Amino acid sequence: MSGSHVVVIGAGIAGLAAAHRLTQRGARVTVLEASDRVGGKLLPGEIAGARVDFGAESMLARRPEAVALAREVGLHERLRAPATATASIWTRGALRPMPKGHVMGVPGSAEALAGVLSEEGLARIAQDAELPRTEVGDDVAVGEFVAARLGREVVDRLIEPLLGGVYAGDAYRISMRSAVPQLFQVARTHTSLTEGVREIQARMAAGRQTGPVFMGIEGGVGTLPLAVADAVRAGGGEIVTGAPVSELRREPSGGWKIVTADRPLHADAVIVAVPAPAAAGLLRAEAPEAATELDTVEYASMALVTLAYRRSDTALPAGSGFLVPPVDGRTIKAATFASQKWGWIAEENPELAVLRTSVGRFGETEILERDDPALVDVSRRDLEAATGLVAAPVETRVTRWTDGLPQYPVGHHARVARIREHVGKLPGLAVCGAQYDGVGIPACVASAHAAVDQIQGDLTAVRELTANPVQSLHGGAGE
Repeated sequence: MSGSHVVVIGAGIAGLAAAHRLTQRGARVTVLEASDRVGGKLLPGEIAGARVDFGAESMLARRPEAVALAREVGLHERLRAPATATASIWTRGALRPMPKGHVMGVPGSAEALAGVLSEEGLARIAQDAELPRTEVGDDVAVGEFVAARLGREVVDRLIEPLLGGVYAGDAYRISMRSAVPQLFQVARTHTSLTEGVREIQARMAAGRQTGPVFMGIEGGVGTLPLAVADAVRAGGGEIVTGAPVSELRREPSGGWKIVTADRPLHADAVIVAVPAPAAAGLLRAEAPEAATELDTVEYASMALVTLAYRRSDTALPAGSGFLVPPVDGRTIKAATFASQKWGWIAEENPELAVLRTSVGRFGETEILERDDPALVDVSRRDLEAATGLVAAPVETRVTRWTDGLPQYPVGHHARVARIREHVGKLPGLAVCGAQYDGVGIPACVASAHAAVDQIQGDLTAVRELTANPVQSLHGGAGE
């Protein structure tokens, strides 16, 4: 690897993490990014003078990859745990405490969901112990399986908002094997789902994991890719923005030719770290089967509405925010009380209260066709109904993430395996990103590191990720 030239296409967190790992191993690295900035779905900014995130705002700390990367690029002193991990769920006309004792919304007992579900819904959970085995086969939709075991109310009022926060998707379509692998494993080995959840909880307790589940970064998680980019440059790497790649070709010598508008580049290896549609276009000439598979990846669009208020005008409930089940018919799907969730925002801006809401789920188009003022208005109406907040914000910002979240339907794991099989036939080529092994930051970093190993001839990490994707959890409210 030392001295070889590797081109990374895409400067989201996956591409940057790959570039960083490559520079550490002595490669000469060129990163090509089509847009005018690095970071992808991680975007720092300001509202009313407050530093905030306009993209993802937290990263799973129970996986090592993202936090380790932050430390490697000099952000260790800015890592911050949430000031509060208490969240609510806005359902059946009230803000109710987010239940404890569940795995991605699936409880170990009916009592765990008391207060969120109706009496009928709680009684239906108890039937799980008496039902015959439900086969999962090679994969199954989370919502379909859990509804069969515990009833639809568990899915509609808890699993949907939790999974919706991660994928902006439909729990009745999302793959259990890829999205909630812990549940898939116990579903294969246990007749009773609640019994399997209790086993997961017992293992977690025995593991005695300490420390916060999630971490943020002072100044915003969006500062992570900027720091990684600086580290890549410090390691001798080149990052070129505004440089879309139009063609990727295998050269007779065994290397690769990468064509941009300005110049052709020649590389010993290439890592493709762009979303599925762009990756399909790049791979169509040399890996047409992989491109065909990538063409089938669907995406959900969403928008984040960030609102800044005078703190004296607000009296918010305690906690980090709330989730909203689609079945309740509201427009927003979550709200984060950012100033309460992240202590550094409150410390830097004591007179300000920053909130954000998210709107848009897979298949929803009408809401996202509305203009920015309309999205602000509907967010304010829902916030008033949920919390009583009637004050006018001093500033608002709408951030649209069109086709921002890849969907993981039933069979996703097999599709990823096929893509990697086809790509693996071409030496010096690898892929990484959110459409493969998990949508969270740790998953993207793990995917990037596996891609680097792959172009060096080590397939261990790729095989492990393909078989066991990184579970992406919900980071509170409004992720």
